Amino acid sequence: MLQRLALSLRRPHAAPLAPGLRFVSSGSVNVTVPLNFWAGKRRTSQHKCNKEIVYEPATGRVLCHLEPCGALDVDQAMKAAKSAFGHWSKMSGMERARIMIEAAHIIESRREEIAEMEVVNNGKSITEARLDVDSGRLCIEYYAGLASTLAGQHVQLPGGSFAYTRREPLGVCVGIGAWNYPFQIAAWKSAPALACGNSMVFKPSPVTPVTAVMLAEIYAKAGAPEGLFNVVQGSQDTGSLLCHHPDVAKVSFTGSVPTGKKIMEMASRGVKPVTLELGGKSPLLIFQDSDLENAVRGALMANFLSQGQVCSNGTRVFVQKDILPEFVEEVVKRTQAIEIGDPLLESTRMGALVSKPHLEKVLSFVDQAKKEGATVLCGGELFTPSDPKLKGGYYMTPCVLGDCTDDMTCVKEEIFGPVMSVLSFETEEEVLYRANNTTMGLAAGVFTRDVRRAHRVVENLKAGSCFINNYNITPVEVPFGGFKMSGTVLHVDREPSVAGRSLFLLTSFQSCLQHYRVI
Repeated sequence: MLQRLALSLRRPHAAPLAPGLRFVSSGSVNVTVPLNFWAGKRRTSQHKCNKEIVYEPATGRVLCHLEPCGALDVDQAMKAAKSAFGHWSKMSGMERARIMIEAAHIIESRREEIAEMEVVNNGKSITEARLDVDSGRLCIEYYAGLASTLAGQHVQLPGGSFAYTRREPLGVCVGIGAWNYPFQIAAWKSAPALACGNSMVFKPSPVTPVTAVMLAEIYAKAGAPEGLFNVVQGSQDTGSLLCHHPDVAKVSFTGSVPTGKKIMEMASRGVKPVTLELGGKSPLLIFQDSDLENAVRGALMANFLSQGQVCSNGTRVFVQKDILPEFVEEVVKRTQAIEIGDPLLESTRMGALVSKPHLEKVLSFVDQAKKEGATVLCGGELFTPSDPKLKGGYYMTPCVLGDCTDDMTCVKEEIFGPVMSVLSFETEEEVLYRANNTTMGLAAGVFTRDVRRAHRVVENLKAGSCFINNYNITPVEVPFGGFKMSGTVLHVDREPSVAGRSLFLLTSFQSCLQHYRVI
């Protein structure tokens, strides 16, 4: 199986389709099939309430009407997951791995189709969406490789007695996803849970409900038991039903800090373990001895990836005073050159923000920054593409703010949009204090040619993921998670990686006398 995994990792991807050969184009998709999925097929909600409108970010058109799940729907999904758990948890790790590897192969064969639907639903560029699909596939492959390595421990005791531990799956786990990486997050949450023998009920964001159900169908086609991975749609009410459900063994959530607090509170009533991957206001430290070209590229990657809608983005860019003018000049020039437009075009580097309310919120942060004394060096305005079908889309020009200070709203609060705040500093000691002076701690980055300084600085940065001379690099083998308000580090909030699998396992203790040989 490991040889097969290695071969799958080496297989080249199919070349991107030419624009005329696409499965879809912006403004052409209407989703009419049910988006809920449990017990092996798509389901229509039995909950009698108003449907929620879902829009296509690139055009502003209605993409579909979402049917939220009520208590009866959630119960049925839970029942299916509980039934699947009984069978799946008894399978060997190798047997589970075969099904997961097959799911990864199906994802690879449908890469372009999934990526295009991700673009239609989320608004990000097709080049980024393909990488998101790849990340989801690689995560499933990675955990498939770990599934057969789960093992307990034998402990020899005095007098010939011994004890042993068993690594046991938790049961039915709940995953609640965010709208910025819909397919990838569904894969990131399901892969470790399934590899460890659990089943899952997953709730996507109601803003981006389309691609999680595609993953559910892929798992089913790969041979997973009916009910192993289920999708229930809805907003806060559906999430509350999931968190309070007595059959839920664990909740894993990705999203905002306020919502994460509510989920932790709800889960605590049932003493359910929780994994939270929350927001960030991450610092990027650029020292005067850095490779300026690389530092500029890193700052762009840290701020404008996925239209700035990335929790780990390094939006507080601290630049050492002596190189500040040169850095600002170059970063503004590069920012103004970013091509905005139809996210399904290969040439586009920045697509649409996810929704109109979110676009308005991001623009309000720019207005607030100007009122508080920041200088808009470029961008921060509505953008209307030349293509008539895109005129109703949610576009803005990427923004660089200068003359920022630590007490400004744009520096303190997570904007979650394409807005970079540039600040100056003089000494290492000063910038470390300012970088850590935040309630969040998801990520941080440092650019310098001094290797000793680089490692000294990251050792003192209070953040879960620290980057040296690069940014927003997230291989599935490496843990991802935060400190402080950015995540529940007490539960080793590191997904994916080997550490991620421990989030979905119990360790039970068995004490055995020698003459019983109970092993």
